[in-house]
Amino acid sequence: MTPRLSPRHPALLALAIVSLVWSYNWIVMKQALAYAGPITFSAWRYGLGTLVLFAVLLLRREALRPPPLWPTLAIGLAQTTGFQLLVQAALLVGAAGRTALLAYTMPFWVVLINWIAFAQWPTRRLWLGLAIACAGLLLVLEPWHGMGDSVASTAMALGGGVTWAIGVVLSKRLFERGGVGALSLTAWQMLFGTAVIILVALLVPEHAVAWTPQFIGALAYNVLLASGLAWALWSFIVAELPANVAGLSSLVIPVLGIGFAWLVLGERPGASESIGVLLIVFALALVNRRRAT
Repeated sequence: MTPRLSPRHPALLALAIVSLVWSYNWIVMKQALAYAGPITFSAWRYGLGTLVLFAVLLLRREALRPPPLWPTLAIGLAQTTGFQLLVQAALLVGAAGRTALLAYTMPFWVVLINWIAFAQWPTRRLWLGLAIACAGLLLVLEPWHGMGDSVASTAMALGGGVTWAIGVVLSKRLFERGGVGALSLTAWQMLFGTAVIILVALLVPEHAVAWTPQFIGALAYNVLLASGLAWALWSFIVAELPANVAGLSSLVIPVLGIGFAWLVLGERPGASESIGVLLIVFALALVNRRRAT
């Protein structure tokens, strides 16, 4: 007898694909910056990626009606413009694995933003998670050895996590109002955020793009897989899986990103950094468990 496929199996498979695509993309983005400036690459990636997302909306026969303008614009400025420009600049001068880990501190910033802006007092478990994360972050950064050139990269990667968190909080509040689909909001906020990135790219001079096969491949990976396929699968995951299962991606992606950076780029973490990574992942697990309950 053929075993019956659990209804969750396709969504779990989608989660595995998204985790692999997004974690390896930190390596792809790092390599792409050898051929284009960070703003120029962001403009090309998100300009073409936005077209792919709207094509997916058409293929799924979803309405193209835009979500509420001002909240969507704010989300786009935070989640696309701010996050993308900051992490690309961080990747330009910093290690791919470390940048991925620092950007994925986003759940902690969500907790702090909700506390400061909306008086949602963190529980003891959340305070514990934040304390563990701070300890892990110190071990990753090792400030007692001197920060050197990593200060700017660290600040920009953490700033990317903050802007992403702002986008998450704003998105959550917009979803609570009802009538907004995940994929539709993603496409429209990306359109608004990308328009600003393109404007910045026109105003800020960078070196010309080297249209090598490597750069074209990196751009195609970002447009078709990281922006198109992954976001389409993510909307399916959000709809089909419980929040605690979907939240596992925030644990898996930075860890896989560090592993890929080690294998592909030779970014081998030291003992202190490895312990710090484990502490941050454990803290993320605590935060995700709380957010799912």
